[in-house]
Amino acid sequence: MAQPTPKREATVTLEGQVRECFARVVYSHKTHEKQGDICSATLRRLKIWQIVLSAVTTSGALAVLFTDDIWLKALTAFVSTITLFISGYMKGFDPGATAQKHRDTAADIWAIRESYLSLLTDLSSGAISDEVARERRDNLQNELAAIYKSAPGTTPKAYRLAQKGLQKLEDYTFNPGEIDKFLPPTLKRS
Repeated sequence: MAQPTPKREATVTLEGQVRECFARVVYSHKTHEKQGDICSATLRRLKIWQIVLSAVTTSGALAVLFTDDIWLKALTAFVSTITLFISGYMKGFDPGATAQKHRDTAADIWAIRESYLSLLTDLSSGAISDEVARERRDNLQNELAAIYKSAPGTTPKAYRLAQKGLQKLEDYTFNPGEIDKFLPPTLKRS
């Protein structure tokens, strides 16, 4: 059996750089997913607060019709002001739209992530030359730059959640048995 030829140093260096690019894209993708989740949770909380405060304001307004209690009037006016503040805040900052922008960005980055994975596979298997790999890498970097240019910003909290998901919870990793569960019998390895 013939020994596989060792990779040239230039190929090893190129592959190393593409691996780093791939890792950064994986983190970026996951961070945008997590930021979208954070924005969605913020929207849910604000909507619940709006409903609760509106109910309290309405109850207070109705109660004022039947009583002349100054504290009830003051509390109703205060809660009404908070409701107005939350509504005004949501007018200027739409967590739902921001969440969707993060989801869209994550979807765009996912395509780049998968392309980097394919590039690594082709490069590692020797299916493409270093020159072709460099060209594909450069194209991916340009596509990614265009995505990042219009991408909404993320927070350190989203990055920490992404880091936890990728490192501790092992998101995006599968053992061979798990992969086989998704495949038809003819493509299973075990």
